[in-house]
Amino acid sequence: MPEINILPKEIYQLIAAGEVVERPSSIVKEMIENSVDAGAKNITVEIKNGGTTYIRITDDGCGIERSEVKKVFISHATSKICAKEDLNSIGTLGFRGEAMASISAVARVELLTKSSLEDVGTRYEIAAGEEISLDDAGCPNGTTIVVRDMFYNTPARMKFLKKDVTEGNSVAGVVDRMAISHPEISFRFIRDSKQTLITSGNGDLKSAIYSVFGKEISESLISVDYSYENMRVSGFVSKPTASRKSRAMQFFFINSRLVKSATAMAALEQAYKNSIMQGRFPMCVLNIELNPALVDVNVHPAKIEVRFANEKPIFQLVYFGVKMAVENDRSVKEAQFTPRLEEIYSQPAEDKKENTYSSRLDFFKRKPEPPVQQTFRIKSDAPVVYGTDDKKSSDAVLSSSGNAYNKPVVSVNNSLNQSKPDVRIEEDNSIDVIESTQQVVTADETVKEDVPSFKLIGEAFKTYLIVEIENELYFIDKHAAHERMNYEAFRSQAEIETQMLLTPQAVNLSKDELGAFIDNAELVGKCGFEVEQFGESSVIVRAIPSLASGSNIEDLITEIAQKLLEHKTDIEPDKIDWIYHSASCRGAVKAGDFTSPREQELFVKKLLSMPNIRFCPHGRPVFIKISRYDIEKQFGRA
Repeated sequence: MPEINILPKEIYQLIAAGEVVERPSSIVKEMIENSVDAGAKNITVEIKNGGTTYIRITDDGCGIERSEVKKVFISHATSKICAKEDLNSIGTLGFRGEAMASISAVARVELLTKSSLEDVGTRYEIAAGEEISLDDAGCPNGTTIVVRDMFYNTPARMKFLKKDVTEGNSVAGVVDRMAISHPEISFRFIRDSKQTLITSGNGDLKSAIYSVFGKEISESLISVDYSYENMRVSGFVSKPTASRKSRAMQFFFINSRLVKSATAMAALEQAYKNSIMQGRFPMCVLNIELNPALVDVNVHPAKIEVRFANEKPIFQLVYFGVKMAVENDRSVKEAQFTPRLEEIYSQPAEDKKENTYSSRLDFFKRKPEPPVQQTFRIKSDAPVVYGTDDKKSSDAVLSSSGNAYNKPVVSVNNSLNQSKPDVRIEEDNSIDVIESTQQVVTADETVKEDVPSFKLIGEAFKTYLIVEIENELYFIDKHAAHERMNYEAFRSQAEIETQMLLTPQAVNLSKDELGAFIDNAELVGKCGFEVEQFGESSVIVRAIPSLASGSNIEDLITEIAQKLLEHKTDIEPDKIDWIYHSASCRGAVKAGDFTSPREQELFVKKLLSMPNIRFCPHGRPVFIKISRYDIEKQFGRA
């Protein structure tokens, strides 16, 4: 039988610290909560190197009397509760008495404090759970705690910390959330000697949101204030037109405590039903006020998970509060005007190159228009036929260098040209054809000989191409097909071809999304993106893959950031694969986009030359077919 050992203090302290202190942001969260419980009106947080080497938190709360200072660092010593009955109605953010003991067990801690009842302050030092000194100190009323050299005595845990920028972003996220949960407190955040956040502390939640998330987000919010069965929900939610691709900007608070609540999240999204596009999510900053006896916060060491005595009233409170706010909102999404089609096609050819909308019409043309005079190489065994007979002229197949997915294969068709092209035979028996038109689109592959003959019937709903092949009709989903073409092109490229943006674009992200993006910066670079951190809560995009040109950059970057956040443990090939999925989808022609008859024909020809394309990357079919027999059967002919 194994012997039962009583663990010494230095070991069980480290075990307890592992439950509470995971990273610098854990320390900051616990100490800010203590400052809030102490009645502080001003809280300053300063970190260096992501908080791994230096954290300082200063408040103007009630302070700690000298006789109580040593008790702060004793496990399970707390001023928040004193009897088991108190656990049924916890009204403070902290209550377990584990945080400071756990922090002092894995770091060097210095405490400066003074209560209003004392003339002289106190300076106390403790490291690895062992007291170093206790002296007088000159300091204002309140408390300052400095934490240095996190995990210095447990190097095995040090290696699990991430890069300084990632840890710093995590700390910034904690400060942001505390600032919006307590707008009556002025928060100040200093990162590597640079002030990055300051809130007014005037009690105005909208002002706090503006300081944390900026003007764009704060102006897209609508107010919520609703009471139900002695409970109240207040705060802000986003307008239906200002939805996001992820839930990263949803913040729920119970009595000003940040929580994760599946009930509140489900109620929020249900309230937006029929008001928001599928796959989009609202933003929110909502505080639920209720009797502390109706909620249990003593579920998890981080105190972020809660249990309700009855979840149904919580659901109804959030649902009806948000639903009323959304229905009362009368704002209309502003239109983004673009030139009319007739204006685009009436422009001179040289002006079209400058029109950004024309690249969305010609969805293969991801590169600039070719010059007026362009030379193509034609295989010497391919006959060259001139005239107006489309069938004969299609026998001459052009080939040149380029991207097969951006420049589909075409045949020489003189019916498109007013003048006959010049032909020059070279010594190697190849032929140079000089075209005097800009309408010809070329590719680096020739159409395979086994491509079946087809007849393009047209396009339905600006989404489905209708093609006749022998005795069958094919309905092609042009978005799904083009998305798969892009995806296969990404996979086939040894080095992803990039396109620099004329104007770099800034994209706002949540702190967690930003941290995930920075952690995977090298991987994202491999996928053809040139992105770097820009400020405290955004990235700036300088280049994107050529195959994704014309896509909504903000939606694309937000989607990738959210996937990186949700799939942290995925292996690199899997991450690259779903980044390709996102970029392929965003860069593909959309349902409803205009495509000319010539583009439709080129597109079908290219698709039929790629027999491996049958489904889009998400598994949806690229096309369906209906036989002549099935059609005639419907008319009673079969």
